[in-house]
Amino acid sequence: MEEVSLNTEPVFDEGDDYELEGDFTEHDHGTGETNRKKDPGEPTVGLEFDSFDEAYDFYNLYGKEQGFGIRVSNSWFRSKKKERYRAKLSCSSAGFKKKSEANNPRPETRTGCPAMVIIRLVDSKRWRIVELELEHNHQVSPQIKRFYKSHKKMILAAKSAQPPPEPVTEVHTIKLYRTPVMDVGCSGYSNFSETEGLNSIDLSKHLELKEGDTHAVYNYFCRMKLTNPNFYYLMDLDDDGRLRNVFWADARSRAAYGYFCDTVAVDTTCLANKYEIPLISFVGVNHHGQSILLGCGFLGQESEENFVWMLRAWLKCMLGRPPQVFITDQCKPLQSAVSEVIPNARHCYCLWYIMQRVPEKLGGLRGYDEIKRQLHKAVYNSLKIAEFETSWAEMIKRHELGDNRWLQTLYEDRQMWVPVYLKDTFLAGMIPIREHESSTAFFDGYVHKHTSFKEFVDKYDLALHRKRMKEVAADVESRSSSFELRTRRNFEEQLRKVYTKEIFRRFQLEVEGMYACFNTRQVNVTGSILTYIVKERVEVEGNEKEVRCYEVLYESTQVDVRCICSLFNYKGYLCRHALNVLNYNGVEEVPSRYILPRWSKDFKCRYLLHHSSSDIDVYNPVYWYNHLYKLALPVAEEGAQSEENYKTTLLALEELLNKFHLVEDNQV
Repeated sequence: MEEVSLNTEPVFDEGDDYELEGDFTEHDHGTGETNRKKDPGEPTVGLEFDSFDEAYDFYNLYGKEQGFGIRVSNSWFRSKKKERYRAKLSCSSAGFKKKSEANNPRPETRTGCPAMVIIRLVDSKRWRIVELELEHNHQVSPQIKRFYKSHKKMILAAKSAQPPPEPVTEVHTIKLYRTPVMDVGCSGYSNFSETEGLNSIDLSKHLELKEGDTHAVYNYFCRMKLTNPNFYYLMDLDDDGRLRNVFWADARSRAAYGYFCDTVAVDTTCLANKYEIPLISFVGVNHHGQSILLGCGFLGQESEENFVWMLRAWLKCMLGRPPQVFITDQCKPLQSAVSEVIPNARHCYCLWYIMQRVPEKLGGLRGYDEIKRQLHKAVYNSLKIAEFETSWAEMIKRHELGDNRWLQTLYEDRQMWVPVYLKDTFLAGMIPIREHESSTAFFDGYVHKHTSFKEFVDKYDLALHRKRMKEVAADVESRSSSFELRTRRNFEEQLRKVYTKEIFRRFQLEVEGMYACFNTRQVNVTGSILTYIVKERVEVEGNEKEVRCYEVLYESTQVDVRCICSLFNYKGYLCRHALNVLNYNGVEEVPSRYILPRWSKDFKCRYLLHHSSSDIDVYNPVYWYNHLYKLALPVAEEGAQSEENYKTTLLALEELLNKFHLVEDNQV
């Protein structure tokens, strides 16, 4: 163990109180900012700083707000390098003065106050609070008109500064005192320069935070960073230190993106409905078809620049790996940001969100019911582009809607939201393509129009915990349950062994739907490609039914099948029409190419076995965490299968933790 020398004398002689004559304007230390509300936040164990001076300034500013001065009561140095690596910052009333032999000694002002923080240098570059005592044994109050010596130093250092043109909100000190994740990306260092976007925005609106919001958000981030090392967050500040945008993602969200990064939707419900919190959520779909959170943030203003910052922050958090499909609402600034940050992703609009706005946009028109019926027919029933174009044109002409700006915009963007234009896009079931299907926001039930920042932070963990429990329950049920068969088709027997319970239920509806199909007949042959027409009776308004014809292509040598309804691309499993053609040709099992691994019960285990990268940094702690987390998930899932498995897993984990503690003790 390296020898150290202990400095028992304070580095700064700040044991006495001082009163300053004259009028002084309060300033932040070293910033040259005046007349501002200071709110550094309460010290917490684990809070980190870029330097010793920054840690000192933080505690000094906190002391000024509470009404006490501070001093460095102890410092530890490495003897060889004369480098400070540990220090104790105490209340200026800590300890007692040495007895003086002077004739008229100064009165004792110290009380032996225990209030202090101990900070330590970690990773040779950051200072962390490792011990803490907040209680004083004497009265402290910011209303006492007295300046301590440590505060006097802070004021004089900024005395010559000019006041800014406008006041700043309580988030100012977040710019000064931050945890590692504000600077550190997944590799440990941020690669963003100002020209790349994280802090390059000028003249944008900042977040409108109320009293207590800043503490709630910032303290939550600090707490999560202590308990969850792979927790990630970034804050965007303007030149005055005001908070503009925030992004964060916990370890589970980051791990989930590794599995389910094919299709991602941006939920902007709170922005569109003008909620008190400008929440934006990144949402995916797991192997049960459940929504999963892949990160979220607060957006100061719906501008292209702010959306660019948010998307870059999210993409950086996810190791720069973009999704294949990106789903948003019709927000033009967001569309521009997606084009800039994720140019290679297939950008789509959410059909459900658009159709929800029909009553608002068209409800006042004459003949609204008929307009709505024709619009739904064009959007949901068109199997070919020509059909949609004809139906849309007929609707516009019949109801004289050529001047309707909203419909004009929809038509101009039709390739981004109309299902018939998205047939070549895998949507993982995230866009409802049928008239009766709906969609819900990820935080639905946890956020309302007047939810505050502080309330949301309190509910955030609860929402994620409940969603996670649903996934765990679905995992257990999918592994242990024997799914009931409803038909005698081999397709059903084959895939109940593969699919998770919910996906199998959805596929089962298609197998049952085969009985609604009839008159499967071959209409054309081109080499090995056979063309079939499958008729189906489908329910329309009320109890009425109509017959629709679906064209299915079948390639006999490779057993390749394609239906014009394109359910496989929309949902990820074969439709009833394709199954009918396979059955018609004597094929009793679904070809493997149409059984997507992402819907299987053991997808996560299979993913770990087949996905490895040669260009990752295997010495990066983030990589260690991600890898161990993925390996631990199957262990947890197996451990939850039975009480015996649970006890065995728990015992093994406790033994492993004990080994870690023994290694740490030996190193000390």
